[in-house]
Amino acid sequence: MRQLVLDTETTGLNARTGDRIIEIGCVELINRRLTGNNLHFYVNPERDSDPGALAVHGLTTEFLRDKPKFAEVAAQLRDFIADAELIIHNAPFDIGFLDVEFGLLGLPRVTECCGGVIDTLVQAKQMFPGKRNSLDALCDRFGISNAHRTLHGALLDSELLAEVYLAMTRGQESLVIDMLGDVPAAGTSLNPRIALDDLDLVVIAASSQEASAHESVLDGLDKAVKGTSVWRAQPDVVENVEAAA
Repeated sequence: MRQLVLDTETTGLNARTGDRIIEIGCVELINRRLTGNNLHFYVNPERDSDPGALAVHGLTTEFLRDKPKFAEVAAQLRDFIADAELIIHNAPFDIGFLDVEFGLLGLPRVTECCGGVIDTLVQAKQMFPGKRNSLDALCDRFGISNAHRTLHGALLDSELLAEVYLAMTRGQESLVIDMLGDVPAAGTSLNPRIALDDLDLVVIAASSQEASAHESVLDGLDKAVKGTSVWRAQPDVVENVEAAA
């Protein structure tokens, strides 16, 4: 599976009123592994950045003046993202700017070129409701160092977001690995390695003190998610074992 973590920097916040892309960064993942096959452009927007945007990215008009215009990199960008799944933090912002840039050149929208879009901001809000879910906040939450990030940069932010995305979805990775480990080699059977029917398994139930401590932990989880945690939705193992006895 080929995925691209993508980020842009722009002259301002609104592509519909003339703001333009000034930097594009793409970091490639193949089967959830960084490949080092990345794409990075600085782009001459043919206009100045808004003061607020300039304070964020620090890319001056003078620095960008000799860089290629978007029309000069559009084909290479489209070829690079073709059929790949894009991973973007606050995807509507970046996709909106790219669609406007492609539209000015008479080219189809991003979603007609790529293989789908994952918005990590939406994912983060679902995982951490009511909390800050900026890229910096997620780096702090997952223990990813961003000390070298004094200004926003499309490639640097893409590299950080790639680490954040892998950390956010690590459970999925473990599941995939487990599933791959269950696939038998060609010509082998699915016979169990251990005859479980011959084993006399002992079930040790939790003490009342342990059960009380467990309930306290679940109460804390319920409070954290402002609802019922997934662990309370699971069937009671002890009851199931007694029913089967």
